[in-house]
Amino acid sequence: MTGRAPRAEIDARFSEPGATATPWPEVEQVLDEAELFWISTTRRDGACHVVPLPAVWDDGSLHFCTGASEQKAVNLARDARCALTTGSNTWKRGLDVVVEGTALQIRDDDRLRHLAGRWLAKYGSEWTFTVADGAFHHEGGGAALVFAVPPTKVLAFAKGRFAQTRYRF
Repeated sequence: MTGRAPRAEIDARFSEPGATATPWPEVEQVLDEAELFWISTTRRDGACHVVPLPAVWDDGSLHFCTGASEQKAVNLARDARCALTTGSNTWKRGLDVVVEGTALQIRDDDRLRHLAGRWLAKYGSEWTFTVADGAFHHEGGGAALVFAVPPTKVLAFAKGRFAQTRYRF
């Protein structure tokens, strides 16, 4: 992450006695290496919308892309607050992470080219994008809007020795 690490606070209510806060570098490693995230947005009527997607951790923010007509993009155009989650489906091992923030559309072509390189490095040739007109473009597909979610709050749920850590930015 660019800059200093966020302040970590263990939440004793949801942690085993003697548990310690998960170090921020461990959380960043999960965010960097996770292949699948779940994004939660809010529909116009207040109902939740949750779908899986790939995302890239870069420069202290999670980044994802979506078509402008997809439900998550429609929801974000009205209310840009969202949460992205990742982790594992195991009960006693691993680290689950929730990132809350406000999605900001990235339109700068230089920044988008950098991010396209990150997608290619992380996900391989199936995620090869060209950049034009402030969006990603994929062979045979339309434009994809790219969003950054700088965290306002991150929760990490350590399993095995259970600990809930909150990070404030």
